[in-house]
Amino acid sequence: MTKVEIFDPAMCCSTGVCGPSVDPELTRVASAVYSLEQKGFNIKRYQLTTNPDIFAQNNEITRIFKEKGPDALPVVLVNDQVVRVGGYPANEEFAQWFGVKPEELNEKPKSRISFNLNQL
Repeated sequence: MTKVEIFDPAMCCSTGVCGPSVDPELTRVASAVYSLEQKGFNIKRYQLTTNPDIFAQNNEITRIFKEKGPDALPVVLVNDQVVRVGGYPANEEFAQWFGVKPEELNEKPKSRISFNLNQL
């Protein structure tokens, strides 16, 4: 089974919808990752701000970080092998790695809000 790990730079969130402007690249990646997770694939994202221990425990990430600094992020590993440094994969690459169609990677996270107007 394919395993993909994305090591993100320090940022406030992985979706790209926080802050003064929306980053469409982060939104695209968040949608692709969400879609793949919903299908049960082994894909993980780690952020430098919230998962520094995972960065430190991975020898490849530590090596890249020492050689190139934080500007090397994001780094993408497929089955523990570095496949991308300094950028995110295209949806076609995600699709190839997991054997799905690229158009299957556009699912947006949904959250359902329920409230009773009579209780307001």
